[in-house]
Amino acid sequence: MSEAPAMKITILTIFPEMFESVLNSSILGRARAQGILDIRCVDIRPFSDRKHKNTDDYPFGGGAGMVMLAQPILDAMHSVTGNDFQGRRIYLGPRGRTLSTAVARELAQEKELVLLCGHYEGVDQRFLDECVDEEISMGDFVLTGGEIPAMAVADCLCRMVPGVLPEESCYTDESHWNGLLEYPQYTRPVDFEGLVVPEVLRNGNHQLIAQWRRKESLRATLRRRPDLLPTPLSKADAKLLAEIRSEEKGKEEPVSPGEAGGMEGAPGNLPGTWGRK
Repeated sequence: MSEAPAMKITILTIFPEMFESVLNSSILGRARAQGILDIRCVDIRPFSDRKHKNTDDYPFGGGAGMVMLAQPILDAMHSVTGNDFQGRRIYLGPRGRTLSTAVARELAQEKELVLLCGHYEGVDQRFLDECVDEEISMGDFVLTGGEIPAMAVADCLCRMVPGVLPEESCYTDESHWNGLLEYPQYTRPVDFEGLVVPEVLRNGNHQLIAQWRRKESLRATLRRRPDLLPTPLSKADAKLLAEIRSEEKGKEEPVSPGEAGGMEGAPGNLPGTWGRK
């Protein structure tokens, strides 16, 4: 008898075809094929009790746009949860808690999730009040529907499910896991059009490499997201941050998104014609 998947996600949507490429490709596709993840889409439209299977209607009180009907979503939800459902039912909408690494880590502990993709002007509030445990947002902006947010939620949290990635460090070393932005990354060749990979990453001294990476994580966070810097700082981080501030002192030009610590060969020091051939 095969083992149950480590994570089951059901996505309720009126556009299931949007998910085919995302769910069948790359990391998610492999994890599904191996039985680690059970991610499936359920089309809401067939559950509509209306003659033409429409899933929306005009809003009470007037206004632009349409509102998704409670009835087909309710029946679709009942069809995928049942009486023994132990997971969480999530609506992807702009009024919810903002998705973050911390939120994804929390959701990754669940065995089962149902993600509802809203559309048009939203979903009848009566359904949300009765059948949704939480609303999650991508941020302070509005999208056409909840399909892209559902993809983002599934991708973000499934990476943390045991077995999806080869090692835990594949996600614990990345931006936001420990509160900092990730350090710069390099690959072959060592010298690319005169831009050289920092020597410290090539000397094989793992202690120095770890120290360099920590320092560059602090540097990137200080430059781009100083609000993420931990308080209070450890003595080691405080020392590294003091070194960074000393190195940065006197710099008046704004830091470009491509800049990565100011070391030799860093993207921030590219020649003016590089990449414009």
